[in-house]
Amino acid sequence: MINQSSYLDLNALKGFKPISLAEMDEVRLMNRNDTKFVFKRSDLAVFLKKLSPSYRVLTIEGVSASTYNTLYFDTQNFQFYLDHHNGKGNRYKVRIRNYQESDLFFLEIKNKYKGRTLKNRISLSDFQLELSEKSNAYIEAAIGEAIPLEAKLWNKFRRITLVSNSDNERLTLDLDLNFKWEKKVINYSDIVVAELKQEYANRNSVFYNLMKENLIREHSMSKYCIGALGIYPNLKYNNFKDKIRTIEKLIE
Repeated sequence: MINQSSYLDLNALKGFKPISLAEMDEVRLMNRNDTKFVFKRSDLAVFLKKLSPSYRVLTIEGVSASTYNTLYFDTQNFQFYLDHHNGKGNRYKVRIRNYQESDLFFLEIKNKYKGRTLKNRISLSDFQLELSEKSNAYIEAAIGEAIPLEAKLWNKFRRITLVSNSDNERLTLDLDLNFKWEKKVINYSDIVVAELKQEYANRNSVFYNLMKENLIREHSMSKYCIGALGIYPNLKYNNFKDKIRTIEKLIE
């Protein structure tokens, strides 16, 4: 059964003109500036209606809210997580992501460097709980050193991808966030993680101004770090306290 929030979201998406995956490749933005926001799921339908004149929605086989399945990797002592927590200016994220509707799998490496995000990826045939020799070689080439990595966390969510009609800009809206490892499962169904992807930061963006009008501030919110904190509660989290409080307020 579709819950009330999902019904409102799907209904609001009808106001958008569609864009295909092939058309969206023109706005890939593999080297970009990212700006993140988090807001209540209950606000999504209203925001979508306001955005529909200015954006098109990615639609694959008639589906405009695609399902993503992700397996995250880190070192044994969670070095990638700690680099993010400690605000390191040059940090990495390694994952295998399945784009369910397209039936595609990619090994993806995201490098955050001086405020910009660079993403590299290669195609895979499936998930790898233990990284193959080829995958490890690709990671070593991208990062510049051999780093022993292990699977740490499963993540599943639905994503609405909007593409600006006028600017070189994409907006992703991630909802129904689910994290799990072994028998532990955590759900964040009451929040939406939004990520504005631009070649260069543009504060005149329609979405940016919508967030400003609604007093929603930027938050450097990593889904991996959110999930890792929930699954591994003994991780260091001092620098994430404000982010944790933000989420707690939104789900109250």
